[in-house]
Amino acid sequence: MRDVVFTIGHSTQSAEHFMALLRQHGITAVADVRSRPYSRMNPQFNREELRETLRESGVAYVFLGMELGARSEDRTCYHEGKVQYGRLAQTEMFRRGLDRVQEGARTLRIVLMCAEKEPLECHRTILVARHLETLGLEVLHIHGDGRLESHTDAMNRLVRQLHLPESHLFSSHDEVVAEAYRLQEERVAYTVTEPAGNTVRSAAG
Repeated sequence: MRDVVFTIGHSTQSAEHFMALLRQHGITAVADVRSRPYSRMNPQFNREELRETLRESGVAYVFLGMELGARSEDRTCYHEGKVQYGRLAQTEMFRRGLDRVQEGARTLRIVLMCAEKEPLECHRTILVARHLETLGLEVLHIHGDGRLESHTDAMNRLVRQLHLPESHLFSSHDEVVAEAYRLQEERVAYTVTEPAGNTVRSAAG
């Protein structure tokens, strides 16, 4: 039986609703994969406030934004200002983050938390979950209504959203899914534009 890792996006929900979702799925540890663990619009999910809320409910908190965040500080992971997930996934820091999640999943029910409500719009799915699955973990995405979606089902949903063929004569289903990852990475990967006063545009994490 495979170890399981969950993912969730805090979005704009209340702390009470967020904690109810964690209880519903028996979560015992939150791994925060936001590069910047703060939210002006939703201060209940600022790192210090969130850690205290979780502590009161007996849920552990760990910040993994340095290891598994979307906004890499390694400039070799960028091309023309955009993070390249393939490069990021090869860094020692990222591999260390995956190792920590894999080790923790042996004894804890871990959820990877980022900000985006929709898992397909977030690097936790398009980058992190992809590589956790290659390590043999089962990944389940928690939606705001409490529904669970397997990572396989999420990626098949993305294939349909992108109007890609499930498979055809020249491409296997795995190749189609790989193309879906590539196209969605183009949409959600963190991008920095610097000419005019270090203007920053971010799609995720």
